[in-house]
Amino acid sequence: MFSFIFNIFYYPLYNAIIFLSALSPSNDFGLAVVALTILVKFLILPLSHVSIQTQRKLKEIEPEINRIKERHKDKQEEQAVKIMNLYKEHGVNPFASILLLFIQLPMFIALYYIFRNTIDLASPVIFSFNILPTTINTMFLGVIDLSVSNIYLAILVGLTQYIQTSLSLPEMPKEQAKNPTFADDFAKSMNWQVKYFLPLFIIFVAAKLNAAVSVFWITSNIFSIVHEFLVKRKASKIKA
Repeated sequence: MFSFIFNIFYYPLYNAIIFLSALSPSNDFGLAVVALTILVKFLILPLSHVSIQTQRKLKEIEPEINRIKERHKDKQEEQAVKIMNLYKEHGVNPFASILLLFIQLPMFIALYYIFRNTIDLASPVIFSFNILPTTINTMFLGVIDLSVSNIYLAILVGLTQYIQTSLSLPEMPKEQAKNPTFADDFAKSMNWQVKYFLPLFIIFVAAKLNAAVSVFWITSNIFSIVHEFLVKRKASKIKA
């Protein structure tokens, strides 16, 4: 089933990167990677926006959710009903992130496989009506060879991942910081690992792969950073 979903994204995206390479100056594969990543991010932007808004609404009603959990801690079914009613009251869809993940995961895995390998202009997956470049120029802007790994780009991947994660992770409420429960300590530990360990792990992975994957990763992270920043800025203006 996953293979079928993967192929649904892989074939069109493979042809899109070839098409964009043909249109880019000097058949620059790096510019094509940047363009395709931005295009994909724009395509899933509505779902990404809903997911971010959902996270912010969940953060706003978190104190009320905690009160419900405390008030009905011995009645799990009643607790679940109360929380679902609270979600409906505030227009929160707790499954928004799951839907985004379901669409985004196979799409980005397909992009990863496309960028980590050399593009084959004789591949059978290329559509007959596609425009083919004369060659695939892997020298990004004539400076960086995307066919091999690049430690500097790998570090930039980790840095942008850290910034993006820092913006998206919720802050721990002060009252919970004073009297943390096991769940609070667990959430704090997970946040720490995602914020600090994940970027370091990503640097390690990116340093082992060709630089095209790093360009894809950096572009995706920068797009998400800008999106998160704009949403935060709009939210702060509304509160003011």
